[in-house]
Amino acid sequence: MSQHRTSGGGTNGGRTGADRAGNDRPGTGPTVHELPEYAERVLDVAELIPPGRVMTYGDVAEWLGDGGPRQVGRAMALYGSAVPWWRVVRSDGVLLPGHELRALDHYREEGTPLREASRGAEGHLPRLDMRRARWDGVAADGDGGADRDRGGGAHI
Repeated sequence: MSQHRTSGGGTNGGRTGADRAGNDRPGTGPTVHELPEYAERVLDVAELIPPGRVMTYGDVAEWLGDGGPRQVGRAMALYGSAVPWWRVVRSDGVLLPGHELRALDHYREEGTPLREASRGAEGHLPRLDMRRARWDGVAADGDGGADRDRGGGAHI
């Protein structure tokens, strides 16, 4: 899908590795000149997730055939601010702590299925309706989406 990106130039709409590590999300990692290969692959998957759909950290790792939920979470935390970070989520549907309201705005704008919180829930914030919002990694056209040979991604 994408080619190696550095701050000296890149692909994917002219964005560079440094652009991807921007600061759309507070508390993100430092700007980098070159993304680690695993982080690049994680970000590629995040960009494939259609609006209104989500994948869990574990789903992304399974799709890549490499790493696990913690590795995906780390890559997203450090480098994911310039991709649709709100589409890579916890498996329980709880909104990303510290970014709940910004994520919720994105979910509502995209029509992502939500479950309203019970009155007793802390903060009364909804959760993602994982049964309806979860994306299986297959594009609407039936194509797996990305260059599946490179990542060995599995159909989720």
